[in-house]
Amino acid sequence: MKTATKYRWAIISLLFAITIINYIDRSAISYAIPDISKLFHLNAAQSGMILGAFGVGYMIMTFFGGIWVDRSGARSVLLISSLLWSLSIGLTGLAVSFTMIYVMRILLGVAEGPNFPAINRAVGDWLHKNERAIALSNSLVAVPLALAIGAPIVTGLILKTSWRGMFIILGILGLIWVPLWFFLFRDFPEHSKHVNEAELKHIREGQLQSRQLDAKTMRRKQSHSVRGLWKFLFSNPTLLANDWSFFVFGYYLFFFMTWLPSFLSDQYHLDLTSIGLFSILPWLLAAILLWAVGYLSDAILKKTGSLRKARSHPIWISQLLAAACIIPVIYTHNLAVTLIFVSLAVAFGMSANSTFYAINVDVARERTGTALGVMDTFFAIAGFVAPTITGWVVTSTGSFRGAFWLLAILAISSVLAVIFFHRPDHSRQLARVEAQEDQQSL
Repeated sequence: MKTATKYRWAIISLLFAITIINYIDRSAISYAIPDISKLFHLNAAQSGMILGAFGVGYMIMTFFGGIWVDRSGARSVLLISSLLWSLSIGLTGLAVSFTMIYVMRILLGVAEGPNFPAINRAVGDWLHKNERAIALSNSLVAVPLALAIGAPIVTGLILKTSWRGMFIILGILGLIWVPLWFFLFRDFPEHSKHVNEAELKHIREGQLQSRQLDAKTMRRKQSHSVRGLWKFLFSNPTLLANDWSFFVFGYYLFFFMTWLPSFLSDQYHLDLTSIGLFSILPWLLAAILLWAVGYLSDAILKKTGSLRKARSHPIWISQLLAAACIIPVIYTHNLAVTLIFVSLAVAFGMSANSTFYAINVDVARERTGTALGVMDTFFAIAGFVAPTITGWVVTSTGSFRGAFWLLAILAISSVLAVIFFHRPDHSRQLARVEAQEDQQSL
């Protein structure tokens, strides 16, 4: 028997690469905002508006992006999106006013909105069910890794070329990935010349589809029987608990991604070089835990067959630990202690990322792009709310203490939601809902 190819993991590498680019681009503003604020005479609230503008565009497009991905496929969606966000990040470097920067940040959010629904769609179409959390963790580990390596890269570019030069260079670098994606990726493994029959049989669990069917026909076959979709997505307790928890996850991520450099500068008077170096630890630790939890989740699923144990438990445990690590940050004035507990809060908060995504594939396989788009809309709202509210709190109180307390309270709410409502083993899957509706209509 011919040995199975492993081209699906090359696809995961492509998704890893674009996510690295994605997050370096979206986080770069946090290191440039002090210089931008000085140039345009912005206060903390106005800076928060710029930092939160990305979330406005992201909130709009990640929802519709999920629908777009399910209808058109990940290949064309990511191709168009990556071109548009490279343009917007480059034009940010040419901005001449607060308004122009604000608009470019919204455009960046619009362009990056479909990215994660497309990743989920690709993983759902290319990976066996017992490999999805692993595949997602290998893709999503790019998020904290990008923030870890992006910190010294971005601060170095600012110091050598100015914040304007930094944005222009990032815009150019984003274009390098586009031709690789165009030539190497296809929406379904059936259409890739790099996938042999043995690998295809593994992915499809022996239920092969014809390689002669085009992508449009295969998408139509996948979605033909889907009914009651929106009712299912907005009434399923597991998905709703997952969505709220992902909002909290996003609030943590955007808080630290956008305000950590300013917090370190204001509270401990660090310069840009030191901030770039100190910002590596939280995101590097988050990358390690995110990667490990993805493997742990699939290992638990394979051993126990329980989605509750494999998906739900990592979510609530990680967010409880993140909340606990926030408390010492509120009361300490020691830089070393702050860095340790900020690093742990970031790492625990991000560690269950792949399980959030996997739940959408587990529960809504036929419409995983749309389900992910709904979940990512909650994340996008956090992307606007977290930086903006933090800016208002800091401006009105002159301190980050209230902002940190809000982080802890939100995490506890997420823990309770998952414990009481996140039960994927007993949750009706989308296909099962369709079958029930079909029986009722007879």
